[in-house]
Amino acid sequence: MNNLLRSLLFNFIYYGSTAILCFLYVPTVLLPRPLYIKLLTAYFHYVAFLEKYILDLNYEVIGTEHLPKTGSYIVAMKHQSAYETLKLCVLFYNPAVILKKELFSIPLWGWLAKKAGHIGIDRTNRQTAIHSINDGTQRVAQEGRPLVIFPQGTRVRVGDTRPYKKGVARMAEHGDLSIIPIALNSGVFWPKNAFWKRAGTVTFKILPPLPTGLSVEKTMEKIEKDLEYESNLLAKNAKLK
Repeated sequence: MNNLLRSLLFNFIYYGSTAILCFLYVPTVLLPRPLYIKLLTAYFHYVAFLEKYILDLNYEVIGTEHLPKTGSYIVAMKHQSAYETLKLCVLFYNPAVILKKELFSIPLWGWLAKKAGHIGIDRTNRQTAIHSINDGTQRVAQEGRPLVIFPQGTRVRVGDTRPYKKGVARMAEHGDLSIIPIALNSGVFWPKNAFWKRAGTVTFKILPPLPTGLSVEKTMEKIEKDLEYESNLLAKNAKLK
């Protein structure tokens, strides 16, 4: 089966079953949160199953030794595709994600995301956004959960550039949390806004935690340098089938 046929079949099953599951999952927001998180994680493992056996698209993780065994930390992840957003609950237990506040208003999906304890920010007002991020960071740190942020703020195609925002460095400073960059090459297999996908193995590379005590500017400089270099290298050596 070629990539086009695989993509057609995957998109039909993925979007159709996700729409149905959104309805079926609504009552689960009434469940205790630990049980809800288990059910939510099961959904993302289901999607990974579809990817593997329909798209022939798998993933690998390099550098897991760099992840703390306990406590909260910040994941600064390169963002090339919808693919990595579907892997956050598979790669990390009970992660909190920084996202646009208006996403919580989406019927069904927004209710489920809010129950998951993600951090919604109002990007139309800078001061409100800062307060939301600071309050959310403090809450997540107290809960001992990993906090995921895409420093560029949006998906960026392989080879394209976009500025990195300082929010991740300020969050680390405010919450006294370490930053762990993660490079990837998902955009090679699942391009931004693309209907078709390619078979192969997506690579997530967990880099060493950033040194503590750096200024905001130095922190951002290192995050951008490391993520761009490592992600471009992974894209160049992508394991396509």
